[in-house]
Amino acid sequence: MAQGAGDDLSSDQYAALAAFRYRLRRFLAFSEAAAAREGLPPQQHQALLALAGHRGEGAPTVGFLAEQLLIAPHTAAELVSRMVEGGLLTKARGTEDRRRVELALTPRAEALLRGLTAAHLAELRGLEPALRAVLRESLPGAPRGGIERGGRARVEA
Repeated sequence: MAQGAGDDLSSDQYAALAAFRYRLRRFLAFSEAAAAREGLPPQQHQALLALAGHRGEGAPTVGFLAEQLLIAPHTAAELVSRMVEGGLLTKARGTEDRRRVELALTPRAEALLRGLTAAHLAELRGLEPALRAVLRESLPGAPRGGIERGGRARVEA
C-alpha cells in the first residue's frame, strides 16, 4: 500500500466505505432488475434518464449521451439507433445546425421512465438513512443532515 494521505485510516473507515459500496451495488442491482422487468436493458434505462434530465441549451444529442454514459460516441450512436428502432427515441436534424442530430423521448419512453423513476425514488428514500449513517462514519467532520429537494445539503446542528 502506498504511503501518504491515507496512512491514518481506521478499520472503521474501511468498514464504512465497504458498507457504502455495498449499498451502491445493491441499488444498482435493484435498478437493473427494475429495468429488466419493464423489458428495458439497463443501458437504455440510463440513456432515457440522462436524456429526460438534460438541462443544457437545445435538445440533447448523441454526443451528450456519450458523455453522460461514459461511452464512445460511436457506441452511443449504435445505442440511439437501437432505441429509435425500439420506439423509445426520435431523431431530428437541428433547425439551426443541420449537422446536429437532436434526440427526444417518445411517449412510450416517457411512460416507462415515469414508472421506473417512481420506483427508484422510493428505493432511494429507503436507502437514505443507511447511506447517511455510512457517510457520517466514513467522513468525520462531514455535515449531518441529508439532501433536500433540489439537491441541497440539509445540515443538522
